[in-house]
Amino acid sequence: MKGKNCFLIVSVIAMLNGSPAQADDKEAVAAAIDQTYERNREIALKIFDYAEVGYQETRSSALLQQTLADSGFEINSGVAGIPTAFVASAGNGGPVVAFLAEFDALPGISQIVAPYRQLAENKSAGHACGHHLLGTGSVAAAIAVREWLKQTGTKGTIRVYGTPAEEGGSGKVYMVRAGLFDDVDGVLSWHPSDHNGADANSNLANRSARFRFRGISAHAAGAPEKARSALDGVEVFNYMVNLMREHVPQETRIHYVITDGGKAPNVVPDFAEVYYYVRHPDARTLQELWQRVEKAAHAAADGTETHVESEIMHGNHSLLPNKTLTGLMQENLGRVGGVQYSTAERSFAESLYETLNNPDYTLGSESEIQPPKSKMHMGSTDVGDISWNVPTAGLRAATWVPGTSAHSWQAIASGGTEIGIKGLQVAAKVLAMTAMDLYLESAHLDAARQELLESRGDDFQYVPLLGDRDPPLDYRK
Repeated sequence: MKGKNCFLIVSVIAMLNGSPAQADDKEAVAAAIDQTYERNREIALKIFDYAEVGYQETRSSALLQQTLADSGFEINSGVAGIPTAFVASAGNGGPVVAFLAEFDALPGISQIVAPYRQLAENKSAGHACGHHLLGTGSVAAAIAVREWLKQTGTKGTIRVYGTPAEEGGSGKVYMVRAGLFDDVDGVLSWHPSDHNGADANSNLANRSARFRFRGISAHAAGAPEKARSALDGVEVFNYMVNLMREHVPQETRIHYVITDGGKAPNVVPDFAEVYYYVRHPDARTLQELWQRVEKAAHAAADGTETHVESEIMHGNHSLLPNKTLTGLMQENLGRVGGVQYSTAERSFAESLYETLNNPDYTLGSESEIQPPKSKMHMGSTDVGDISWNVPTAGLRAATWVPGTSAHSWQAIASGGTEIGIKGLQVAAKVLAMTAMDLYLESAHLDAARQELLESRGDDFQYVPLLGDRDPPLDYRK
């Protein structure tokens, strides 16, 4: 590895002084990650081009696994019944620190690498949430930490969890359910963003399902009395849920799409399907809301003389913030600093910025570190289930032009440029440095664990919101 000499020098200094040279070690790790810029860029952009959706990320997962194996990690593939999920480990003994690697793309959105809207040819998906950067950054950090552990003789294990299908597939939940995080002491994650910051934020628990109505088909004009419309069932169901919105807690979010409403107006459809998401900060309240939604579905079926069945597609707990670990990440983010644009990158950013709608951040903020804050985000992620079981923290790095929204064409465009790679590098350094803090000072993990226990309460019992179903490996097909 190109950074090996740096680590050897640091190790000698540490032995001469009789104590770990933590500040010097961090600089050495950062330098090693800088030296792998081209490798990280190549990996990220390959995954960007693959643009594989949830549970179908065969090439993306294989590339990350091979990169880790080539760097001395032991790989356990196909875990939790998911072909593209993996656990990579290096080092020995405790503590066990884990990084999370996502690599799924979003369906229904694509974009060329340009500061104007243009679909990418022959692509129906794109990395509008930056997971090509996310997975690559975590792998880069883990490789640097593995080398540091080896060269300094520091005790501990570094792991990378390859977690497919974050976008609506709840890959991590199946991995938690399978016990793969049971011996982990701390989890560090990151996410692409339009700014730099480490916040102790929470978000919404989430459950989704496909409601499938079945009726009787007939000619819509010639014999409508003989038919029972499955689409009527869907529409009555949706109407009832929309009325319900007035009578739910204000933090609730409910949204749906009709995925199948029939094929021709003159044929009464005997099948129709609607796909629902229901969200709320509290998992128990979410389950109560879900029961009301299911009652509406069955009432709609009774009223239209159709039949309904549902399939739970995914379920995520809310994020349980850990201020102990988040504080360490914010401190290291301040050490690393933000992203610096070249002249060409600045020109690209200025052009793309003009296309943004009410941006929250201004150009130039990519080089700044935002102060820590705690707030409720209205999105959801399967990282939440990990956070209720293991002390977990995350940061955001400016991989997108400031003001860019996730799940947008602008996020794809930014993430395919050097702007995205530079943000990846920032995140990799912060992840590595924070892991080093945890290995060198056990009190950090002790405090993080105590905070977790106090935050979730004595009566907490983890129950996956997706039940005992198998991973929906075909949910994007």
